[in-house]
Order: sequence, then structure tokens, then C-alpha cells
Amino acid sequence: MKSIISIFLTLIILQVSGKTVINRERIEIIRDQWGVPHIYAPTDEEVAYGLAWATAEDDFKSIQENYLAVRGELASIKGKDGAIMDFLAAFVGASEVAKAQTDTAFSPKFRRVLDFYCQGINDFAEAHPELIMKKNIFPVKVEDMVAGYVLGLTLMTNVHFGIIRILEGGLPSKDLLAPKGSNAFAVNHCKTKDGKAYLAVNSHQPLEGPFSWYEAHLHSDEGWNILGGTFPGGATIFHGVNENLGWAHTVSFADMDDIYQLRMHPKEKLRYYYNGKWVRLKEKEVRLKVKVGFLTIPVKKTFYESVYGPTLKAPDGHYYSIRFPANMDIRAAEQWYRMNKARNYDEFYEALKIQGIKGLNIIYADKENNIMYLDNAALPERDPSYDWWGVLPGDTSATLWQSNSFARIDDLLKIKNPDCGFVFNTNNTPFLSTGKDCNQRNADIPTSKYYFRFNNNRSLRLEELLNQYDQLSFEDFKTIKYDQKYRAPMYTYSMANIEDVFHLDPEKHRDIADIITELQQWDRNASENSTGATIAALFSHILIYDYVKKNGVPLEEVYLKETDIVPTLRKVKKHLMKHFKTIKVPLGDFQKLVRGNRELPVSGIMDVIATMSVTPYKNGRYKADSGESYIMLVQFDENGPEIETISPYGASNVPGNKHYDDQMEMFTRKQLKPMTLDKSTIEQQAERRYHPGQL
Repeated sequence: MKSIISIFLTLIILQVSGKTVINRERIEIIRDQWGVPHIYAPTDEEVAYGLAWATAEDDFKSIQENYLAVRGELASIKGKDGAIMDFLAAFVGASEVAKAQTDTAFSPKFRRVLDFYCQGINDFAEAHPELIMKKNIFPVKVEDMVAGYVLGLTLMTNVHFGIIRILEGGLPSKDLLAPKGSNAFAVNHCKTKDGKAYLAVNSHQPLEGPFSWYEAHLHSDEGWNILGGTFPGGATIFHGVNENLGWAHTVSFADMDDIYQLRMHPKEKLRYYYNGKWVRLKEKEVRLKVKVGFLTIPVKKTFYESVYGPTLKAPDGHYYSIRFPANMDIRAAEQWYRMNKARNYDEFYEALKIQGIKGLNIIYADKENNIMYLDNAALPERDPSYDWWGVLPGDTSATLWQSNSFARIDDLLKIKNPDCGFVFNTNNTPFLSTGKDCNQRNADIPTSKYYFRFNNNRSLRLEELLNQYDQLSFEDFKTIKYDQKYRAPMYTYSMANIEDVFHLDPEKHRDIADIITELQQWDRNASENSTGATIAALFSHILIYDYVKKNGVPLEEVYLKETDIVPTLRKVKKHLMKHFKTIKVPLGDFQKLVRGNRELPVSGIMDVIATMSVTPYKNGRYKADSGESYIMLVQFDENGPEIETISPYGASNVPGNKHYDDQMEMFTRKQLKPMTLDKSTIEQQAERRYHPGQL
């Protein structure tokens, strides 16, 4: 009886007309000098409510876009780009998966955390009806949240690239075509001068929107105390640091998703051959309302479902199915919660055993000087006689792997506390993840044939830099993190022989001899004053975009032909001369970090460690849209973490808010702001203290 009373006293919840009424006086939001919310409450549930409220204050638009997409209504707000997200959400079955699993997938405790988060969003919407983008979005349900997780993980693990392969570029979105990546690395006392462990959290996500990072600090009396990044609509921190440990994510490029070509009946429509029988495809429709100017136009899109999964008819007339793990399990949300609350390596590893986060690698460090790299690929049990990297026959159960057959975490590639003293990943092969003498051999890993085999400039450069030091200082660690140089010879798997660009004969191509000479004299550093970096940035952007649009995302090494390189360099010269009247354009003049009316020069180009991806802006210039985003660097000793972070813009995405762009200048200067988990320090720096709903 006492425990039951205790629960009710702890939660202090009243049920009025079916709605949860929460005592907001128990939840405190402290905004520090940067506007970052530090949320305090007695229970985890109440902290989740406070996180929802604070996130809505800072980016209610992105939260709504997420829910609109999973409900198939984003196109009515954002037009064609919204239609792409609506279609993807329907195609991968985000809402269907959420409806089927939400009531049974989570522990009672975490389900209450999700319930309170949803209530926080709904209460904010009720208090601010003027901010609602479309009627009938609210109230949102836990199922909407979970569907958002499914869609987000599907995009983060690159399933949409498989869809693009099927459609041969039929999804007309530069955002979907742009290659993304992430960096993470950690060193321990074997490698540091002061005996501490260091961690770099450096995901390369979009700078704005539903899948951009939002910084927050969560603290409950139940042991939840973590600072880091989440997405608008996320109920926990996705990567960051608590008082004992921290981690970063990168995307695994292992072979997790499979494409099947169905054998269709020669006469009977929508019937395919499977295990000796003709089976009918299940036909599905997405009815979109697409905003075009002042009009909303209804559009119907048809796709299908086979025994393998969602299915599309390709321009070549064939039907292809795609099967992937990201829409088979919704427990990622709770796994992050357990990781948030882990107090040591053993508890953290126990959380990883849930294996709900499929396809996001982990780089880990803690105050006990443990470091670890896990290539967290979701690798199902497969018949080894098939080429799983290619297009598979869709007529037999021999190629139909099961959702309960994924390799156990102990069979995945993992490196803990190597003698070399460091681990890293930059979306490269996991067989280069530490010093040369400490790497795993292919033969040691049962699932090795499904791991990505290639490197990129970031991985080769990072290994090169880390190997230069017997022991390094934290300033050395920072210098490595912000390195923006291409190594020589230059290499990345999508342009394996890109070094050839630097060795063209100017005499052979006299019309672009000046461009070639400028590249040959370039020091390969992507600083904002570099003119060679501008040529390299524009060359890479045009070449990769053209290639992916024509051929899809490469799964093998791509070797450029001179007939690819020279025409692209001509395009570069034409662009620079048209818009700048010279080929000698400093990178900081060519590309900008833009927010509102503010523009700042920004350094970094594709595949340097401190990378920056750009998109066309105006007057021939480009603007940063992904790459370096939320950055966290951590030092661990026995007392816990020392933390520094930076966001590309600021804590708020509301124009006019003082924290809308107050971190931009520091970000472009490669400066970090000190952060802390200590409440007394946070209180001293507090800009505002309040309860949700309090003016």
C-alpha cells in the first residue's frame, strides 16, 4: 500500500475528462546564457513533459512537420518537398508499424515518459493556437511520436537511397540526394598526456528542420542527468554525455537493406511468382494534398507490398521490393532512454543489447577510461550463396530473411580499449577503426562479408592524424577535430581516383588551364581564404550530384574518367566566371552560413574532417545545409566530464529570439562554449527560470 501511495504522490496526476493534468510547478526550465534549456523535475516523466515544452518553445515548426509527414499531410504545407516526405512515410509504413507495436513494445515506465512528452506538446499547442500550422494536427498521440522515430531512423540509415536506386532518381529532392556523413572518435589514457579520456561527438545532419540537432539538458531525481542533442520531437537525448559516460553516433554503411526484383506474371496484372505460386501484390495508395501557390492539388500515388516489403514499379517496367530493418522494431526510443541513464560501461552495454537502434554506430567513452567502437549494423541471417550487395531474386523464400534473425550484438564488430588508445568512425569500413596493429581482421567477424569495405578522406586523414601522436593534449584533440585538409593522395570511395584531378595536363585542356593550375597549386586545405578550395567544393558538388542523380548512390568504388572530370571543371569555370568574373574566389566568399538576413563565411568542403555540405543559394553562391552541425567535445576523469559544445545557429529556431543566431560567429570561428551538468553553476548563469506555461 505504501508503494502505491508513493507512486501517486510522486506523479501528482489528476485525470479530468480523460486528460492528464500535470502539476507544472514541479517542473523547472532554466535557460542558460545561450538559451539552452536545462530541465529539472522529480520524475523522468515530468522531465519529458518539460523537454517537450522547451522544444516546442524553440522549434514548434519542426515538431509539427514531423507529425504532418507521418500523417501524410506535409505536402499541404510545404508543397512538392513535403509530398516526398509524405510518400516516404507511407511507403515505409511508419504509422502502420507504430500502430501495431506501440502498445506492447515499451516498459510501463518508458510508456509513461512518452505519454508525458506527448502531453507537453499538446498542452503547448493548446496554449499557442496561433502557432499551429494546420488544423486537426492536435492532439498528437504516442503513435505519432513513434512513427516519427521510424521515419527518422529510416532516413538516417539511408533506406531512401534504395528507393532512389529503384526509381533512378525519381524522387526529385536535392536534400535526399546529398550524401551525408558523421564523425566520432575517442581516445583514452593510453593516448593522452593528462591521462583523461576524450570524446568527439560530431554528427553531420541537416542544419535545420525536423532532423537537425536540438541541445538540451535533462535532470530528474530518478537519476536522469544528461546533456546532448536530440531531434525536435525526440523524448530523450540521442547522443551526448551524462555524469559518467558519453557516446556519439555515425551511420553504418553495412549491407542492411536489400532490393528484390519480382518475377511478374506475363499476362495477369499485379501477380508475382513466389515459391512456386503466383501471388497478388497488395496495392496501396497515398492520397496527397500538394500545395502549389495558393492552390492545394490532390495527388494520388500508388505503391505495392509483396512478401518482401514495400514495392515500386520502376521506369524499366520491373517491380522491385525493398526490405530493411528500420521499420521492423520501434524500441530505439526506449534504448536511447536506457543509454541516457546508464551509469557505467556494463549498464550501457546492457542497453545496447535491446538492439532497437538499427544501423547507427557507437563511439563511447567514460570516466573510468573505457573507450569502445561498435559497428551497430542490423545484419539478418542470410543464405551465403546469394550476392546480398546486388539485386536479389524476388521469387523464393531463400532470399526472405526474417526480422527475428539479426546478428546478436556480441557477433558485431566491436573494439574496446585497444592498445593503440583510440577508436573512430567516419562512415567508413569498420576494419579501419583504430591504429593499424589494433584493428579487427575480417576473418574474426562472422558477419564480415556484409560490412562496408571502403574508406573516405575523413577516415584516412583521421587515422593519419591520430597516429602522429604517441600522446596528445586536449588542444591537439581539438585541432584534429577541426582539421579541413585533404590527404595526398586524395581518396574517397565515391571518387576513388579523384587524385587524377590534380594531375591533368593544362596544355591538353587549354580552355581550363587556369582552373587546373589553381588546383595544382592548392594546399588542399579548405580554409575560408582558399581559392583552390572553392574550385574543389564546386567540382565535388556538381560531380557527385550529377552522378547520384544518374546512377544512384554508389555501393562500389567509383573511378572517374577524364570525360567526367574535364566537363565538370568546365562547368566550374563557367559558374565562377558568370557570377564572380574570376576563378580566384575565396571559399568564404563562395559559401555562407545563412540564417535570416545574416550571412557569415564558412569553411569546410565535402569529406574533410570538419566537413560542410552546401546547396545553391543566390548570386552564384552556396549556403551550408548539412555537415558540421551540433558539436560536443568531452574530457573525462574520475570526477566526471568537462564539456564544450556549439550549435551552428543558436538554441532557438524562432526568428527574433535573441538565441536565434547567437552561436553563428563562434561556430564559423571553430570556437566552443563551456557547458556543465552542475546545477549550481547553471543557476549562476541562468538567464531565465520558469515553469512550463509560465510567462
